Amino acid sequence: MDLPPKTALLPIDMQQAFDHAPWPRRWNRDLDRNGQALLAAWRGAGLPLIHVRHDSVQAGSSLQPGLPGHAYRPGFAPRPDEVVIAKSVNAAFIGTDLDLRLRRLGIEAIMAFGISTDMCVSTSVRIGANLGYRMIVVGDACDCFDLTGPAGQTIPAEAIHAAHLATLAYEFATLCTTEEAIAALTSSTG
Repeated sequence: MDLPPKTALLPIDMQQAFDHAPWPRRWNRDLDRNGQALLAAWRGAGLPLIHVRHDSVQAGSSLQPGLPGHAYRPGFAPRPDEVVIAKSVNAAFIGTDLDLRLRRLGIEAIMAFGISTDMCVSTSVRIGANLGYRMIVVGDACDCFDLTGPAGQTIPAEAIHAAHLATLAYEFATLCTTEEAIAALTSSTG
C-alpha cells in the first residue's frame, strides 16, 4: 500500500464508555494494542494527527462530558499540541471544523481507526470519501458491538465488522492492517 505524503491519522471515539453497560459485547481484543501502535508510529513520524471524541448531548449517555466514560481509553489521550475534534453525532465531519482543518493542512488522505466500525468509523469514512479524501481504514484497529437484528436475533460483532469493512472497501476506502499501515508509513517517511 502506498501512503500519500499528505495523510492524517484519525483515531475515532477511543473512549472508556464502550467497555461498560449499556454497550453490548465487543470482540476485538487487539484494538488498544493496534491503535496505540498506530499512534506511536504517527507521532514518531511527526505527521498530522486529529483525535475525534464523542461529546454526547443525549440525556443518560455514558459519553457525556464530565462522566467517566467520556474519558479517553488508556494510551489514547491527546498530547497538548494535538488537535481534538468534538462531535455529537456519528460523523466526524458533521457539526465540526474537521474538513476545514484538513484542507488547511493540505491533507489528501485520511487513515481512520476506532470505535465503532459500523457507526462512527463507517459514517466518517463515507463522508470523507464523498468530500474527496482518499480514505484508509485500519480494520484490525477498529471494533464494534453485537447488535439485535430485525427478528430479535443477535448479530455477532465480528459479522457486523466484516460486513462494514466489505462495504467500505467496495466503494469508499482502502483497507489495511496495523502492520501494513506502519510499513507504509515507514517506507513513505524513509
